[in-house]
Amino acid sequence: MLLLVVPFVLLYACTQHTNYQSYTNSSWLYARTVKQLNNVVLENNFPPMIASRNYVYANIAAYEVMIAGNRQYQTLAQQIVHMPAMPLPDGDTAIIDFPLAAMLAFCKVGGAVTFPEGSMDTYVAQLLHEADSVGIPNKMIEASQTYANKVADAVIAWSKGDNYAKLRSAPKYTVTNEPGRWVPTPPMYASAIEPHWRNMRTMVLDSAAACKPAPPPPFSLQPGSMFYAQAKEVQQMIDSLTDEQKHIADFWDDNPFKMNVIGHASFATKKFSPPGHWMNIVGIAAKYRNADFATTVMAYTQSAIALYDGFISCWDEKYRSNYVRPETVIKEHWNDNWQPYIQTPPFPEYTSGHAVISAATAEVLTHIFGDNIAYTDSSSTEFGIPARSFKSFREAALEAGLSRVYGGIHYRNSCLVGTEQGKRVGTLVVQRIRFKK
Repeated sequence: MLLLVVPFVLLYACTQHTNYQSYTNSSWLYARTVKQLNNVVLENNFPPMIASRNYVYANIAAYEVMIAGNRQYQTLAQQIVHMPAMPLPDGDTAIIDFPLAAMLAFCKVGGAVTFPEGSMDTYVAQLLHEADSVGIPNKMIEASQTYANKVADAVIAWSKGDNYAKLRSAPKYTVTNEPGRWVPTPPMYASAIEPHWRNMRTMVLDSAAACKPAPPPPFSLQPGSMFYAQAKEVQQMIDSLTDEQKHIADFWDDNPFKMNVIGHASFATKKFSPPGHWMNIVGIAAKYRNADFATTVMAYTQSAIALYDGFISCWDEKYRSNYVRPETVIKEHWNDNWQPYIQTPPFPEYTSGHAVISAATAEVLTHIFGDNIAYTDSSSTEFGIPARSFKSFREAALEAGLSRVYGGIHYRNSCLVGTEQGKRVGTLVVQRIRFKK
């Protein structure tokens, strides 16, 4: 028995020592790390545009660490014009496990731009325990942590110049009773979220208005007007939804904080927001394409940039047009008992945020992984919603936009225009940032 056990132990130790890089240098582990931040964002009710900020800085930190050990890729510093140069490793780079360091940097930045403080600490402890378990030498773990901290600290310092802190004390949205103007909607009648988000520092866009769409149709309740027709379409569609349309609306609902009201009782249910959904899709795409660690980190990073700039572009238009929601029009003028299929979010209607950010991300993913890449998106199964299959990322993005019509919270025109707006954002991200040398 001893003769059998000793060789097994020696073989196991040798395997640990030689194969730990195949463990850390894996796309699934990075996808799991991003999902951990997604869970933190979900549990703490971050609105979608703020969630996009969380994802973009964390992924950029991971990317900048990763490229220090991969000469095929280049820094984003100066490509993002206001981004400073990131710290380089000191001394012997051979003692750094760059994939591990990239994930540690991701977690440190992710924990810094979210709350509560230390939200990623438990997961970091798990990562370090796993690194030790697969045989990464303590000296390498320490060197990886040291380098991760340097880059993370630099990214955190850079993030503080994006106006986010200043906007925490910006004036609230002023509600007026002008016809066609947005007003709070049931059941929460919440104040408008982030009315000054257009003032956030962009990553790639020259300004928040760089992809400005045409104005929406003028408000008019005259039969035959475009506004009347699009509002009536929403009313009639919700009154006769098919099971397939309901599935599409539920699948892309992505409401991070839905208020349920039953009689005099109310309770909230949580799901990931639209950017969290697309972060999950990036991981699914990487798995379907059997992407390596570097490609996966690049895909998440470029997608996060598209999401972030997409929200700034969309919110610029939302609070320029201040367009009224279908629910307000239909209840006030045609049927006061009418309700949308999904809950109306608390901000102006035009353009559709989900349409914009979905199309922007789809352009990036198409650029990285190719067009007509069929995949099944099982992201929502954790919320009891069946998976959906798509022939391409662009097909998914178009459906995401139109899902808001099926949900009763957007007009069709807003979704179609938003899709085109998002395509322009995604195209600029692809054109202006070069990841590979």
